[in-house]
Amino acid sequence: MISYHLSYTSALSHVLHISITITDNNQQELYLQLPAWRPGRYELQHFAQKLYEVTATAQGTTIVSRKITKDRWVVEANGAKTVTVNYSFYARQMDAGGSWLDEQMLYINPVNCLMAVEGREPEPCELTIAIPENWQIACGLPEIRKHTLRAENYDELVDSPFIASATLQHASYSLAGTTFHIWIQGDCKPDWPTIVADFEAFTKAQLDVFGDFPVPEYHYLNIILPYRTYHGVEHSHSTVITLGPGELLMSPALYKEFLGVSSHELFHTWNIKKIRPKEMLPYNFAQENYFRTGYVAEGITTYYGDYMLARASVFTAQQYFDELNTTLQRYFADYSRQHMSVADSSFDLWLDGYKPGIPDRKVSIYIKGALTALLLDLQLRKTTNNNASLDKVMRELWERFGKRTTGYTGQDYATLVEEVAGQSCKEYFDNYINGTATIEPALDEALHYVGCTLKQHENTLLYESRFGFKVTQEQTIKVTAVAPASPAFNELSTDDELVALNGRKLEQNLQHLLQQLSPSETITLTLFREKQLRQIILTPSAKTFYPKYTIEKRPDATATEKENFKQWLHQDFEA
Repeated sequence: MISYHLSYTSALSHVLHISITITDNNQQELYLQLPAWRPGRYELQHFAQKLYEVTATAQGTTIVSRKITKDRWVVEANGAKTVTVNYSFYARQMDAGGSWLDEQMLYINPVNCLMAVEGREPEPCELTIAIPENWQIACGLPEIRKHTLRAENYDELVDSPFIASATLQHASYSLAGTTFHIWIQGDCKPDWPTIVADFEAFTKAQLDVFGDFPVPEYHYLNIILPYRTYHGVEHSHSTVITLGPGELLMSPALYKEFLGVSSHELFHTWNIKKIRPKEMLPYNFAQENYFRTGYVAEGITTYYGDYMLARASVFTAQQYFDELNTTLQRYFADYSRQHMSVADSSFDLWLDGYKPGIPDRKVSIYIKGALTALLLDLQLRKTTNNNASLDKVMRELWERFGKRTTGYTGQDYATLVEEVAGQSCKEYFDNYINGTATIEPALDEALHYVGCTLKQHENTLLYESRFGFKVTQEQTIKVTAVAPASPAFNELSTDDELVALNGRKLEQNLQHLLQQLSPSETITLTLFREKQLRQIILTPSAKTFYPKYTIEKRPDATATEKENFKQWLHQDFEA
C-alpha cells in the first residue's frame, strides 16, 4: 500500500504539503517519478517546476534523497521497511488540467503533483486530505473514510481529480446502470431541472452508440468562475470543466458551451480513456507518447460532442449547423491545411500542438479531425444505404479494443472503417487523413446525401478577401497573418503596425475606408515595421482569400435526401 497525505497551513499561499508513505519496502534505493505531462494534453508540462524541497525519512531519521532527472528522484532507503517522502507543491493554476488552493476550495489534479513509486504502480493507493470537517469531496474515487479516497493503482489515482469545498452543489441521474453526478463549485444559480434533462438526453444518445458505459459511476466536476473561461479535460470516471462567468451560466450562449464541453468530455470516457491508441497503453508519464491517431481520439470526439446534442434534440438542427459553421471558419482561417496532414499534426502535438506556432504550418486535430469525421460518417451512410455509419465503427472499436484493453493502431482503424464500408477507403485516408487534399468537394458531395450543401461565401472583410491579410484592431492595427500568393504576401509582415491608408489615418476604420474603393483599386499603406516607417502598395488580383463556408439545407432536397437527413440527425429536415 502506498499512502499519500495532503495538507496545508496557509490556503492563500497556495502551497500544498504532500507526504508519501511507502510501506513493506525491501529496496536499497527507491525511485520516484513525477509525471511530466497529463493525459488530455499531449505536451510536456514539467510539473516538477512547481515542487519545493523533496526530503525523505525512515524511522524518524532523515535519509539521503537526490534528484536525478528533471522530475525523478532516488531515495537511499537502505532496506528500511517504511519510508516517508515529503515535499510541497504550488497549487495556483486555474484551468481544467491544473490545481488550485485557496480559502474556499482545494481542487487537485493528482497527475500534477503525486509521485509514482517506481515498480509499485500496480498497488492500491490511499489519499488522505486534511481539510475542514464540513468540506465535501467530489471525486471519481470512493471515499472509504472521511476525507480518505482509495485507488486501485497509481494510474487510477492520478486520473482522479477532486474538488473539496463546503459549497459544492450537486445533482445526479441514472442510466444503464450508471449513476452520473453533476457537481458545481462556484457562484452561480444552475437551473437543475433543465441541466439534468439535457444531460440525460445526450448521455442516452451516446449510450445508444456504444451500448453500455465503461464505469458504474461518473462525475462531472464543474468549476464555475466569475470571469470568461472555457476548458475541459477527460478522465476515466470523471471530467473537470472550468467555465465562466458564473452569472451567465444559464444564458443561451454560455449554456450552449456548457452542454457542448460536457458532451465532448463524456464521449472521451469511451474514446481515449478506454479506446486508446496502442502507443498509450499504458501511459508513460515520464516522456512523450507519440501517436498519429489524434484525428480519432480528439477529432471524432469533437464531431460527436455537438452531434450528440443534435441527435438528442438538445440542439436544433440550426444550432448544430451553427457549431459546424464555426468549425469550418476555424478550419479556413489559415492555410495550414495545405501543408501538414492531420495524422502528421497528431504526431507533432508534442512539439507545438497547443500554441499558434509558425504561420500555416499545422492543422488542428480537433478541427480537421471533426470535419474528416463528419465526411466519413456521411460517406459510410451513403455507401451502405444507411445500414452503417461512424456509429458502427465506434461501437466496434469499443468492443474489439476498449473492452479488451487492447490499444489500436492507425492501420487497425483504417481496416475497421473499410470493413464497415464494405469497400476500399484508401482515397479517404490518402487524401484527407495522411494527405493534404482539399476537402471541400468531397464534403459537399457527402452533404448532398442528406439534402445539404457546403456553400462558399466571399469574406466581407475586404483586407482579408481582397488583399489577403488579417489584423488585430485594439490600440493599434497590427498584421497577424498573410495569405500565401496574395497581394500582401511579398509586401506585409506579421506584426506590421498599419497607420494610414491612402494617406488617411487608420482609427478602427480600415474596413470602412476599403469599402469606398472599387474592387480593382490599388492602395497605399503606411506602416511601422520594426519601429521604422514604411510605405507599400497593394494591387488586388483576380483571386480572393480567406473564404467563408457554411453548411446549409438545400431547397431542392429530394424526399429521399430528407429521409437520409432524418436518419443522420434524428430530426425532421423541415423542422
